[in-house]
Amino acid sequence: MNDRVLLITGASTGIGAATARAAHRADYKLVLAARSTDKLDALAREFGPEKTLTVACDVTSMDDQQAMVDKAMERFGRIDIVFANAGRGGSPGGFSEADHESWRDMLMTNVYGVGLTIQATLPMVRKNQGHILLTGSAAGRATIPGSMYSASKWAVTGIGYNLREELRGSGVRVTLIEPGMVDTPFFDQAPEHALEDRDIANAVMYAINQPPHVDVNEILIRPTPLQE
Repeated sequence: MNDRVLLITGASTGIGAATARAAHRADYKLVLAARSTDKLDALAREFGPEKTLTVACDVTSMDDQQAMVDKAMERFGRIDIVFANAGRGGSPGGFSEADHESWRDMLMTNVYGVGLTIQATLPMVRKNQGHILLTGSAAGRATIPGSMYSASKWAVTGIGYNLREELRGSGVRVTLIEPGMVDTPFFDQAPEHALEDRDIANAVMYAINQPPHVDVNEILIRPTPLQE
């Protein structure tokens, strides 16, 4: 029986929900967090209530993050793995024409929110010599003209590297999950050539199911190029 507890932010749709389903099949206990609980509650009904806790959480609020952790500890008594997956896109137009208000919301979620998730959960993860995973992006490994979104994911890459150094010797593993184009509700129109959310979930499960002496630092995953 798997007693490990996996906490996922941004768990209501896309990569988060696909990872929750994969982890449920592997018998993990789940803490599923998102801003709205409607879709989370549907997942909980799908999985059954015994091993699933749903929590409304705005990742840009430390009060919400701490409440999430408190509820997880009250329900399960431990947190072993954290998948800081919540994120959002920007707006078109590059640095010259993009909606600057959308930048604020995106950066607060993609960068500040990730930092808060780490800080709120780290005491429990340290105690259990657990695992922290961050949803970065292939866009955080490339130069994309005018993309503040790419810059936010470069920041997540930096957070992952710097967190790993802070935790060196602690037994805690840190993994950057860096997808290319994924067909998720992130996009208003489905991209023609993209990965599926379950492809990224499989990468997450690969990383967390390695034995304790194996630390998968990064998984950069892109669609196979089409033959021209």
